[in-house]
Amino acid sequence: MIDRTHESLSVRKQCSLLGVNRSTLYYEAVDTAEDASLANEIYELWLKMPFYGYRRVTAELQRKGYEINPKRVLRLMREMNLQALYPRPKTTIRSTKDPVYPYLLKGLDVYCPNQVWATDITYIKMPIGFAYLVAIIDVYSRYIIAWRLSNTMDTHFCLEMLDEALSCACPEILNTDQGSQFTSSDWIERVQRAGVKVSMDGKGRWIDNVIIERFWRTLKHEHVLLHSFDDLRQARRSIGNFITLYNHRRLHQSLGYRTPAEVYRLVTLEKDQKLSKSQFSTPGGDVDNLSSKFPTSPQAQQQPGLIY
Repeated sequence: MIDRTHESLSVRKQCSLLGVNRSTLYYEAVDTAEDASLANEIYELWLKMPFYGYRRVTAELQRKGYEINPKRVLRLMREMNLQALYPRPKTTIRSTKDPVYPYLLKGLDVYCPNQVWATDITYIKMPIGFAYLVAIIDVYSRYIIAWRLSNTMDTHFCLEMLDEALSCACPEILNTDQGSQFTSSDWIERVQRAGVKVSMDGKGRWIDNVIIERFWRTLKHEHVLLHSFDDLRQARRSIGNFITLYNHRRLHQSLGYRTPAEVYRLVTLEKDQKLSKSQFSTPGGDVDNLSSKFPTSPQAQQQPGLIY
């Protein structure tokens, strides 16, 4: 429609007459496959050196032979929500209309399972683009309560995971970052309806949710980087197998070389046993009516004045 060689009408005049923005004339479609491949390279580099910002990432890619400028790297890192891990004024983009709750874990002594849960979202690279993984971890035992994998980063799959976790147990505190999924009214309402206190990381404080961050590092370095996934179904099955191994077979040095499942179930079992004993004991603690050494058949009624 635009004739660049027109003798009497300039390109600007032709665009004005057609009602077309002149910048669209020079637009070239972006190769999404190339961007996806480059994004995977950036993500793998960031996993190894998460303290790298877009300038150092650009330099590393240029050393590998990529013809790329910092603006493109910055755009891709923003799309993937990747930033260097160091304190800064603004690291989490959230919905400004949603309220932010205080961080409740500072100085808190976490001494038992189901006292504090933490959740977060991370990225799993696919042949084209990314999948999004959300999980809830018990801070005391490192046990993964529930998780979900999705091809879209919306609130729905986070709520599905939350419902599954709350059907198993109910914590005192649930800590998240200030992402829009966790500040949404649907998420907050679901958490508070279960009687759980809402806690959120401070701005620029990735260390506030370090337990789930360590799990992401374990998952990616011990499994994701060693496997390739053709589609979401294969990724879901493979990651599920690893989480089962992580919960029930992988020994943790911080847990005294026990598995998260052993710590989570052992402590909760002891807690349940204490509750059951206190429920059936008498105020004086002298007689337990459930003890097998006492007869359960009706006893002869004592006569007044006689001492047995």
